[in-house]
Amino acid sequence: MSEVIITVRGEHELRVAPERATVHLSVSFDGPERADVVERALAAAAPVREGIEERKTSGSITEWSSQRMSVYADRPWNSDGRRLAPVYRASIDFTATFSDFSEMSEWVTEISADTGVSVGAVDWHLTPETEREVEREVATQAVGVAVSRARAYAQALGLQNVTPREISDRGLMSTESAAFKPVAMRGMAMDSAPAMEFQGEEITVSATVEGRFSAS
Repeated sequence: MSEVIITVRGEHELRVAPERATVHLSVSFDGPERADVVERALAAAAPVREGIEERKTSGSITEWSSQRMSVYADRPWNSDGRRLAPVYRASIDFTATFSDFSEMSEWVTEISADTGVSVGAVDWHLTPETEREVEREVATQAVGVAVSRARAYAQALGLQNVTPREISDRGLMSTESAAFKPVAMRGMAMDSAPAMEFQGEEITVSATVEGRFSAS
């Protein structure tokens, strides 16, 4: 039998416990006087910043950031279609990345009770080092699956020698090429109990590869 071209796909995934959690929160106030809302926002933001800095020093927070205060005015309309007096709003946004999830739960429970503080999303993720390691592992395993499939197809045809011909990034594949792309899919979720205990679901890191082989 002459040479046969075999195109196959390989997949692999791993589920890994999150190592970091980034909390997004905002301190904001609104009212008829610009100076008043600015003062209230600064006063409420101070203990939030202090708490973050203390946890950064202790090591439970690995990094954090704070945006500059945003102040703007809006003139609402009443039911008669008339513009009312300006309403001013001042806000300061924070992000804090925790390595200690228990400490994060306690901190979020504490600050969420403060007036003007609004806790937003929590992003669960891996460290860059772990992410690179896991992506490399799933990509290697996915290639192994593709090779095994190619060999199985070749043996079914009575062929013994399988040689890889081409691998390319997925999305660049044409009728003359194959595709390879490790894809990290962060299947993250956040569960919050009434006591504000946060638990991140495992992160799914997967790879899908397509390869073209010659068999003889």
